[in-house]
Amino acid sequence: MSEAVTGQRRQPRSRPETLARRRDILDAAVEIFGNKGFAGGTLQEIADQVGMTHAGILHHFGSKDQLLLEVLSHRDETDVADLEEQHIPGGMALFRHLVRTAFVNAHRAGIVQAYVVLSAESVTDDHPGREFFQKRYETLRGEVARAFEVVCAEHGVAAPETIELASASILAVMDGLQVQWLLDPDAVDLGRASEFAIEAIVDSVISPSPSPLA
Repeated sequence: MSEAVTGQRRQPRSRPETLARRRDILDAAVEIFGNKGFAGGTLQEIADQVGMTHAGILHHFGSKDQLLLEVLSHRDETDVADLEEQHIPGGMALFRHLVRTAFVNAHRAGIVQAYVVLSAESVTDDHPGREFFQKRYETLRGEVARAFEVVCAEHGVAAPETIELASASILAVMDGLQVQWLLDPDAVDLGRASEFAIEAIVDSVISPSPSPLA
């Protein structure tokens, strides 16, 4: 139908509307990828959930790979959304932030499930999220290690060689507890179990003692 017949020009979609639409797509992608994984979840399923066409999804994100990266970035942004400077803090505040994140995650199973599934899938060959997760873990290990160095200095302790081990262990225990919690949320208290593990690892670094396993 021509412009002359309609008597008015179609108005372009406003930016707030576009952002809201993208958010709807991201939310649907979190659910689909979380339930079926990246390989199993299709753009058509995501499109159907938000009342769009396959082409409409591509208009907003360009490709399925790009949508995946946007989903992963969106997940990380939500972790720091309540922080004043919108980034991970340092020192002891970082460990408190990790504990708070675990308690928050206990109320957002969908996004946690998507992260768990996609991070596990990323170890497979040619997965589009592999580089994202490699860099993410590298960055987080570095942030945690620097926080340990600050905390050790505050406690008058020479930074031990175990910092790198402790940094990797904190991330591993948080992600591993998420898997257990998703499988049996009534049996695993995600927040409290994460808090217990983080406190134990931090204490082992700043107040090392002989191993009971020796």
